[in-house]
Amino acid sequence: MIQWWQILLLTLYSAYQICDELTIVSSAGSPVFAGFITGLIMGDLTTGLFIGGSLQLFVLGVGTFGGASRIDATSGAVLATAFSVAQGIKPELAIATIAVPVATLLTYFDILGRMTTTYFAHRVDAAIERFDYKGIERNYLLGALPWALSRALPVFLALAFGGTFVQAIVDGVAGVKWLAAGLTLAGRMLPGLGFAILLRYLPVKRNLHYLALGFGLTAMLTVLYSNIQTLGGAVSSIVGTLPKDAAITFANNFKSLSMIGVAIFGIFLAVQHFKYSQRTVAAAPAASTKSESEEIEDDEL
Repeated sequence: MIQWWQILLLTLYSAYQICDELTIVSSAGSPVFAGFITGLIMGDLTTGLFIGGSLQLFVLGVGTFGGASRIDATSGAVLATAFSVAQGIKPELAIATIAVPVATLLTYFDILGRMTTTYFAHRVDAAIERFDYKGIERNYLLGALPWALSRALPVFLALAFGGTFVQAIVDGVAGVKWLAAGLTLAGRMLPGLGFAILLRYLPVKRNLHYLALGFGLTAMLTVLYSNIQTLGGAVSSIVGTLPKDAAITFANNFKSLSMIGVAIFGIFLAVQHFKYSQRTVAAAPAASTKSESEEIEDDEL
């Protein structure tokens, strides 16, 4: 059961995360951050990071252009993690049955938030004509309320009153084994779908060598550090058989080093790309942002 203080904290976070996404942009409004915060509040950080990370990968290739709305994967991560931990739902099943439907449904709340904010925008226009600087500041800040409520209100209602409904759905799905297995598989496939969408819109043809290089490095580092981890486990087991008074200690801390290597190499490529872009902008005037193959360039994103 979800406690009242957990509902309160998750509601406050939901209100803040959308304002952060629109203004500060500290990544507090990302699905993986939402999974982390929710897992921390619910007492199961592993489940929170798994669900948040899966949804983050799912929306990698999904963006908003102009006034467009997209699925609210952040709120989906909050609710999926909360109900998964509170009611013992498998994370993959929670993603398929809770996160994705909630993320899709909250698109309409996003539109509602955009529409109601225009009221304060008109009040700002009127304050500008009167040279009322305090009125401009006041209405600008009040414009955050519709955005905050567009996330906080549905999350609060779902957490406070949706437990019985969610449990009924989960029990019904669990009673049909093939349906539960299918939804679990669908939840596991979402990160791959996110990568596919991302690769569809990135200029992959022009940078195919980078894609191949990244794949090769990931494969090699995974094999390398997996072997190191196996070696560490073997040494740890040998040390464990020694007498207790032996002055030998060993800690096997070789887990997930492959991702550290990939991250370091990714930072290197990002810096190189940034320096190259700076030189290109300095050397050439404004050019067309689309290539002959109609691929989307970086500055269009």
